[in-house]
Amino acid sequence: MRKLLSFFLLVQAMCLSAEGLQARDLARLDTVRTHLVIPRPALEPLKSLVKSDSDPIDTLSTANEYIKVVLYADNTWQYVKLPGFQAETDVFEKNWDTVSSNPYKLELNDLPYSWSIWLVDSLDQYKCPFQGDIHPRGKFGPRRGRRHQGVDIPLKTGDPIYAAFTGKVRISKYLGGYGNVVVIRHENGIETFHGHLSKRMVEAGDWVNAGDVIGLGGSTGRSTGPHLHFETRYQGFAFDPQWLIDFKTGDLRHRLFVLKKKYFSLYSNYEQDFEDEMKNEEEDKAEDAEKAAMKYYVIRSGDTLSKIARNNGTTINALCRLNGISTTTTLKIGRRIRVR
Repeated sequence: MRKLLSFFLLVQAMCLSAEGLQARDLARLDTVRTHLVIPRPALEPLKSLVKSDSDPIDTLSTANEYIKVVLYADNTWQYVKLPGFQAETDVFEKNWDTVSSNPYKLELNDLPYSWSIWLVDSLDQYKCPFQGDIHPRGKFGPRRGRRHQGVDIPLKTGDPIYAAFTGKVRISKYLGGYGNVVVIRHENGIETFHGHLSKRMVEAGDWVNAGDVIGLGGSTGRSTGPHLHFETRYQGFAFDPQWLIDFKTGDLRHRLFVLKKKYFSLYSNYEQDFEDEMKNEEEDKAEDAEKAAMKYYVIRSGDTLSKIARNNGTTINALCRLNGISTTTTLKIGRRIRVR
């Protein structure tokens, strides 16, 4: 990569020289070309959105024709949004529906392989919806063969929920398993869902800025306790919100996000089935109760299956079934054996 870029800069310098580039600029290019390394964008919190003080030396294209990568002489780079980026002004008009959770009705094959989504120009255009740890059983993706289209973050009823980015409220109502839900469409086309709210503080059609309180946390709808069910969708397809946000720290991971079709599944455009969530919860509780009822015994010298069974109010057959052993299995001192 470095050799290719060095060759590219050398050819560029030769071309610019033919057009009368000053010797000072040529010297700068000559100094930089052997040291310039382009860092790969990574899933890291944004450190700074301040432009470099150095002179730009080149631009690179991205998947979005209105977004470029500018390379600077101090070995830094930055995404730059061109004026035509927001040329499509109908993002708040196309497929606008204040009732349906997914008005797009697209199939996975209708989407491109990947596309670039501009999230913010500066960090004051972002606010974490609610900072906290995602519940271990509330992560995005399938669990027990059932899909989970967002993330669940435990909270206290009444905790404020914020708009992550500037946008327009598309839905604000009580919607089935979501309970009180607020759906915001942002100017880049991403929609954010905020479910199980105890109170909605915005109405459909309202404009909101990043950091505005749009509701209060709660446990309405199909929910087993106070938490925020948060979804991110693009044209109706749900993807993992953790691609954008580190909820534990509250940091935004990207300024420009490249969304890829492989982040979706065949069921990503389905509405969250909260009956599935409730079934998961019921099975989790049954599993937890079973684990809590489990009892183990550490084998000691002189123990036999008969003695262990008699002292723990069970039978030899039950011990064999619980531990996957037979009546002829040699008991090893110090080994744990399940007795209940």
